[in-house]
Amino acid sequence: MDFALSTKAEEYFANLTDFMASHVYPAESVYHGWRLARGHDDHTLPPVVEELKAEARSRGLWNLFLPDVSGMSVLDYASLAEVTGRSPDLAPEALNCAAPDTGNMEVLHMFGSPEQRARWLDPLLAGEIRSAFAMTEPGVASSDATNITTSITRDGDEYVVNGRKWFITGAADPRCEIMIVMGKTDPEAPAHRRQSMILVPVDTPGVEVVRHLPVFGYQEQHGHSEIVFTDARVPAANLIAEEGDGFRIAQARLGPGRIHHCMRAVGMAERALELMCARAANRVAFGQTLAQQGVVQQQIAESRLAIEQARLLTLKAAWLIDTVGARAAAAEISAIKVVAPRMACEVIDRAIQVHGGMGVSDDVPLAAMYAQARAMRIFDGPDEVHIRTVARRELKPYLS
Repeated sequence: MDFALSTKAEEYFANLTDFMASHVYPAESVYHGWRLARGHDDHTLPPVVEELKAEARSRGLWNLFLPDVSGMSVLDYASLAEVTGRSPDLAPEALNCAAPDTGNMEVLHMFGSPEQRARWLDPLLAGEIRSAFAMTEPGVASSDATNITTSITRDGDEYVVNGRKWFITGAADPRCEIMIVMGKTDPEAPAHRRQSMILVPVDTPGVEVVRHLPVFGYQEQHGHSEIVFTDARVPAANLIAEEGDGFRIAQARLGPGRIHHCMRAVGMAERALELMCARAANRVAFGQTLAQQGVVQQQIAESRLAIEQARLLTLKAAWLIDTVGARAAAAEISAIKVVAPRMACEVIDRAIQVHGGMGVSDDVPLAAMYAQARAMRIFDGPDEVHIRTVARRELKPYLS
């Protein structure tokens, strides 16, 4: 295994690191101040993000997640995703590399018709609109996607969508114009051929956004929404690929996307460790700085060990996707989806503890980071599902 960055990726890395220092970190207080003044129930994008997008695009830091655009491998992009994770509210979107748009763009790039790509992929690649991915449902255990009950029924030249989804990331953003909806087109087909994916514009009659759901009390700018579909009709041409291809599309979408999520978690943990060290070096208790206290030294050392292990495992998974494909790397992808968020939660929690009361306030980004890292243990498949995948691979030689 070789985890060295390509020459192109090294150039991107240096450019991105400079962009973070000169533009992104200084913009964080502007971003959060604007949202605080407007109230977090306002999901409008703070104007400073559009300024960051313009600067990033002028630097060529745009759509880096898509290999056909950036010319980088999944392994190359992984290290860049880590850097963006250090400022998760600003950096991914500034580079047009924010979920769920990245996964949706990958789906349209790989499976969309020419008409679908022209109508939706092009404006997404240009950063002109946002999108959502509607899969999870409140009425069933959506960790088992065969449970999904939303129906997509053919009626002449249209499909009719009925169902309820929730925690649909991105749907609260006023710029969200299109959703990829997963639902059943044939309840009688074999289990993994019942589901399909279809494009549903947000303004389609019969689409109702019921509410925007907080995560640990936070209302993120792009939001996580509950949506009801009642006889929502869209053209049959909005179906992505063929009926029954939902699971195949989902697996193609989720492999690289989990690398992105996990490396951003590593980036969050790195920043949390930096904040912990800075706090420990300057805070005095019982006649010594916290950095001189053995218990704090252990927390710092344990955090460094955990970050390094999670990073290496994630880079291995990225390398495997590049060399043998996402299907062959399924167990490694599941492993990092468990390891990276757990690690981030542990490191951020230690940083909060060292900061004391400040750690749970909004004066530092730790509480918001913890909310994101903890939620990551549920979305894109909960820990238990991924642990089962790893266990099955380990047991397979003994049970066959």
